[in-house]
Amino acid sequence: MSGKIILGAQWGDEGKGKFIDIFASKAELVVRSQGGNNAGHTVIVNDEVYKLHLIPSGILYPETKNIIGAGVVIDPKVILSEMSGLESKGVSLKNLLIDARAHVIMPWHIALDELSEAARGSADIGTTRRGIGPCYMDKTERCGIRMHDFINKDKFIKKLYQVGEIKNSLIEKFYGGKALNLDDIARKYSEYAERLSGFVSDTSVAVFDALKAGKEVLFEGAQGTLLDLDMGTYPYVTSSHPVAGGVCIGSGIGPTLIDEAIGVAKGYTTRVGKGPFPTELFDDTGEYIRQKGAEFGTTTGRPRRTGWFDAVIARFAVRVNGLTSLVINKVDPLAGLPVLKLCTAYERNGKIITDFPADLDELAECKPVYEEFDGFDMDLGGMRRYSELPTSLKKHIEAIEHICGCPVSIIGVGPGRDQIIYKG
Repeated sequence: MSGKIILGAQWGDEGKGKFIDIFASKAELVVRSQGGNNAGHTVIVNDEVYKLHLIPSGILYPETKNIIGAGVVIDPKVILSEMSGLESKGVSLKNLLIDARAHVIMPWHIALDELSEAARGSADIGTTRRGIGPCYMDKTERCGIRMHDFINKDKFIKKLYQVGEIKNSLIEKFYGGKALNLDDIARKYSEYAERLSGFVSDTSVAVFDALKAGKEVLFEGAQGTLLDLDMGTYPYVTSSHPVAGGVCIGSGIGPTLIDEAIGVAKGYTTRVGKGPFPTELFDDTGEYIRQKGAEFGTTTGRPRRTGWFDAVIARFAVRVNGLTSLVINKVDPLAGLPVLKLCTAYERNGKIITDFPADLDELAECKPVYEEFDGFDMDLGGMRRYSELPTSLKKHIEAIEHICGCPVSIIGVGPGRDQIIYKG
């Protein structure tokens, strides 16, 4: 039995797609367990770029079964567009399964996402406005439409009008928006349901059976630890659980079936949207990293905020996820900088803090405590052995291991699938 989780150890956008793809090539099942099309993975195979938002990265391997678990929320229009795009590139969808329990993002979720963000004004959360949060709200309120409802035409139409009328009332009377045409939605979404019906099943059975049979199962994380609804930088978080525990809930298996949890982090730190960011850089160094690292969102295109590597965050990710190893990706954009800085702790009101605060007001008052390393000016892209890396970078990586109490297993030295170094 080999159940392996790969997840984000920062605020997301760590480049997980590349490493998920590497491990997916050896897996018999790849499982996505949470989030929606607010996440994005970019995978480069043979110079072909694939931008995946809902479909697991294992879809690029014809013999690998790909599962979208119960914890994912699915926009039918988006997933069908993604499926069509893959098919146009010759990618087969025969091994794609969607859990019957997964919730469906409806047009009112998107409308309410936009209206609620607009109503917050300057206090907005900074969502992607794709209806993810409102869909999870309905899931919690127990009025959501699940995939098994969606593909049952009579049941779907009944629920659509029941829920849709309530949502239209909210849109019109509370937000002052324009009501949605439920007849149009019924027609379009019934067509979407018919096209998706053949992919829907109880996927938790397939995952459990595969693990019990000793097959390699990869659980593909979306977003990152600090975006977790409970453990992240609330309220600037997503509406699901990108931590290791969320994998079990969202895919329908127990924690004793997981063998490894691998956290992916960049050689620096980035985040999108609002909220405190202790190591954020507002100078030329921050812009240098942004440009060298192409730090613009896969899903939104928004420029990402950039800063030095924060080992307080990384240590927190190790703890809350039970990480067995770390991947340090994208160290190559650091080339050319005269100095490398590593945040080893925070200082707040004259006190040193080594654990990540739960209170964002406290986090906003934290100043980074840095350890400095010499910079380097070498092209890392062709390196394949740890011994080849600049001495200063190796010291930087080994300091991360020491502070976090977790080994670094892989280092990413470029965007290509083969541009990695296994640290023995």
